[in-house]
Amino acid sequence: MRFALVQAGFQVLSDTELGVPGLRVTEVSAGALVSWTASDEFASLARERSGCPSSDDSMRVIVKVAVSGLLLRLGHSVAEPAADGDLLVLADAISAPDGSDR
Repeated sequence: MRFALVQAGFQVLSDTELGVPGLRVTEVSAGALVSWTASDEFASLARERSGCPSSDDSMRVIVKVAVSGLLLRLGHSVAEPAADGDLLVLADAISAPDGSDR
């Protein structure tokens, strides 16, 4: 799954890159949680360009739709947990039939 996100052009962060903007994939009991953090510079530029304080929310929705669309096309089951902008990829769809991570 991480490889597919990288191939699609997303910057997927490692567990050691705390506080760095980009996509983060974290293992949870139900599967994997995919979250996205915009850089301060990007959020500021988005607000400046649109004149709207909620531009970061709009971009978060765009990223969420792009990531979930890609993962659904690859056969993953995707759900939205309560956290804003995060996606939950259910465990039953994370491993390929051969047991490897897609």
